[in-house]
Amino acid sequence: MNAHEIDYEIYGEEMQYVEIELDPQEAVVAEAGSFMMMDTDIKMDTIFGDGSGQDSGVLGKLFSAGKRLLTGESLFMTAFLNIGQGKKKASFASPYPGKILPIDLSEKGGKFICQKDAFLCAAKGVSVGIEFSKRLGRGLFGGEGFIMQKLEGDGMAFVHAGGTMARKELAAGEVLKVDTGCIVGFSHTVDYDIEFVGGIKNTVFGGEGLFFATLKGPGTVYVQSLPFSRLAGRVLASIPRGGKDKGEGSILGGLGDIVMGDNRF
Repeated sequence: MNAHEIDYEIYGEEMQYVEIELDPQEAVVAEAGSFMMMDTDIKMDTIFGDGSGQDSGVLGKLFSAGKRLLTGESLFMTAFLNIGQGKKKASFASPYPGKILPIDLSEKGGKFICQKDAFLCAAKGVSVGIEFSKRLGRGLFGGEGFIMQKLEGDGMAFVHAGGTMARKELAAGEVLKVDTGCIVGFSHTVDYDIEFVGGIKNTVFGGEGLFFATLKGPGTVYVQSLPFSRLAGRVLASIPRGGKDKGEGSILGGLGDIVMGDNRF
């Protein structure tokens, strides 16, 4: 399987987007909602799955789409094909503040594992599949369930991480412990498992969850500082209950937030 060879450039700091340059008849596939802008002579086409099984008949298309259903994604993706004569560009944006990570699958042994909602776009020919957990604890308590996304092929793929991203190179046997929601992805050579935090005080009062992930090298691990679930939780916590701000109705009213500080977080 040979993916299309694409060139790219990433712009921005905290709200990034990736601009992909397509030669004639080159294409990129992207998640619904990630499209930002494109040149003329680029044709958009809604396809089943990731497009990697489009030449294998109806069963290939159904299998490709079915893999996406299991990861909680839509049955469909969008392909952007350059039908013009010269080079054309299409851009795709992150869905929330963070960083875009370019992955050359040919340098990752043809396979990369990432969380279910991390995938942004990829050269056509890259397979976006599923990675089943073979361990009960990892499936029940890993935050990502029994299934993670698996990117396979020899082309470029792009995933996004929330907040600031850290890259860790693990030696053989080296172990890194990470909050389960903070994992972006890792090399297929990394062994991933779940470990109980332990201790009554940690369990009841720690506020960090009951489990964390243990990642054992060799391989590369990417970690995000602001998972979307954590960001969404903070937003929900800031929503006034009953349509009123907590300062309304008090003697100080809105002035109370200035004097006392807003302690909703």
